[in-house]
Amino acid sequence: MPAFSYIAINELGVKKKGILSADSEREARKMIKEIHLTPLKVSESKNTGKKLKVKNKDIVVMTRQLSILLDANTPIVDALEITASQLKNKNLIYVIFNLKEDIIQGKRLGNSMKKFPEVFSSTYISMVSAGDSSGNLDVVFSKLADYLEETASIRQKVTSAMTYPLILIGFSIIVIVSLLTFVLPQVINQFVKAGADLPFITKLLLGISNNIVLIISICLLVWIAIYYLYKNYIKNKNNKIKAHKKMLKIPFVGNFLLNSELERFASTMELLLASGSNLDIALDESTKVFNNKYLGNIITNSNNDVREGKDFINTLKKYNIFPDIFIQLVSSGYRSGNLITMFNKVSHFMKSEIEKKRSIFLSLLEPAVIIIMGGFVLLIVLAILIPIMQMNTLAI
Repeated sequence: MPAFSYIAINELGVKKKGILSADSEREARKMIKEIHLTPLKVSESKNTGKKLKVKNKDIVVMTRQLSILLDANTPIVDALEITASQLKNKNLIYVIFNLKEDIIQGKRLGNSMKKFPEVFSSTYISMVSAGDSSGNLDVVFSKLADYLEETASIRQKVTSAMTYPLILIGFSIIVIVSLLTFVLPQVINQFVKAGADLPFITKLLLGISNNIVLIISICLLVWIAIYYLYKNYIKNKNNKIKAHKKMLKIPFVGNFLLNSELERFASTMELLLASGSNLDIALDESTKVFNNKYLGNIITNSNNDVREGKDFINTLKKYNIFPDIFIQLVSSGYRSGNLITMFNKVSHFMKSEIEKKRSIFLSLLEPAVIIIMGGFVLLIVLAILIPIMQMNTLAI
């Protein structure tokens, strides 16, 4: 059954837009009239073959609504219909109607979601498939909603931790460049006209000021060259793993990235295991959430041990990269058969570590940037004051 988008007016003459599912355009018009609207334009939604753009927040809203409806014992077909009526994103509405029609035709929800990999992640699909098989879709969607909301929160914290220093550093650079470009030359030119002998620091900064465009251009070209060289280097899978391994060794930043990756991994593992997935399947799906391919490679190797009946904890220990508490909790959960609880504890611990390091990072960075900026401003002030003092001495 295709989906139809429509534009209609209500009894007060207010325009309304929406999407509904019907066998034909005639039936769609009939359904619109049944909800006391006068259809102006009705057309079939043709999204097949196009890349569907759906924001993560829309997926979160959809998942939460489905969890509430399913928890209230609403049939899945009706839950999808109601959820679609509450959403505004046309692409997501189109997807939901497709899922609904597949279910009516007897298909599994998880299998139907595989048609839209750009909308639903492999982890999301695996969770839904596991919940559908076990008859716990309401629980799965509830856990998925919590997971997506927490993931979005962690991502926002990580982004804010990176964004603030970039803004601060960028503003400082703008201030320094402005002083060098507009203030320093005008003042120094007055001394040059007066025949004053300029000190070394003044000549140095004046040289930088006169060539500021060239210096910025060279820096920009060097950065672009490094960026493209890096992109070309990591096209090789092994090189990418090596590069990502080195990233984790960067002081402070590497540890922050490691905690972020492990938090996301632990949350995903808890979610998949709680939905009834086997350990090997959960590990396989969880490797896909890693942005750092070195860590993903380690988990892949650990998963190979699981499939061979070996203790995968030994592989984790061998790489000597994971925090001791991570190894201890996962090892304890594996041996006691309580991995779900332990991954939950790992997730909460990593969240607290991320927040702690984020606070420390920001508290140290702000004064550091201010000191560096103050140092540059001091140099500029000295470059102006020293010639003034020399001229005063000569006048005496």
